[in-house]
Amino acid sequence: MATNPIDLKKEQLATLARPGLNYSLPARMFFRAFDLLTGSRTTLSKLKLLELLAAIPYRAWEIREYQKLTRSFADGERMRQGLRLVSGARNAQDNEYRHLLLLHEKITVDQHRQSWFLCPALVRPMVLFYRLFAWILAKFSLRGSIFFNAEFEDHAEHVYAEFVREHPELEGQLVAGPLAQAYGEFASWAELFRRVSLDERDHRNSSFYFCGRFHDIISYNGMPESH
Repeated sequence: MATNPIDLKKEQLATLARPGLNYSLPARMFFRAFDLLTGSRTTLSKLKLLELLAAIPYRAWEIREYQKLTRSFADGERMRQGLRLVSGARNAQDNEYRHLLLLHEKITVDQHRQSWFLCPALVRPMVLFYRLFAWILAKFSLRGSIFFNAEFEDHAEHVYAEFVREHPELEGQLVAGPLAQAYGEFASWAELFRRVSLDERDHRNSSFYFCGRFHDIISYNGMPESH
């Protein structure tokens, strides 16, 4: 990622000042269950689990769209729409995986002990369940799947912004590690996590774009071009 001229502190404060969406009942149940498992306090381990799940819906959309495109390749407009969604899903998926690697590197550099809920015996069934949920939702209601993901990403944007506010010590921690340095040039880990929060806003906006809820897109200076 190239050096970003965006005022990340300003955008973090904008996130904190903006209430979360009026989440649907399934989203509220999901977030509540997640907090019951991981605790209400946001930690690096909790963020890592969040990122383990974050890329899954994008893979479900990609699989679904390729299946659809195989049957409708003669429809030029359908092909263009499907390929736009696949391209956006791939980019978001790669970005979420990069977040996961950054968190793993931060945990390793700081020599933090990972929380008990990251043990493979728990992570594997959680990932399997969410993969099945994402696949079923995408198969029967792609628009519903994309909207649910917009809620997920809105929640993630706020979680990262709150994490930076709750950990002022991050302001004085220099970015170390090859993965973090490859992600961009940041003065501190606080700035890096602000950038991650803004990435989640971009994913939120993209999801709202693809499900046709353009009025829910949040514009800001330096945001990526529309699809």
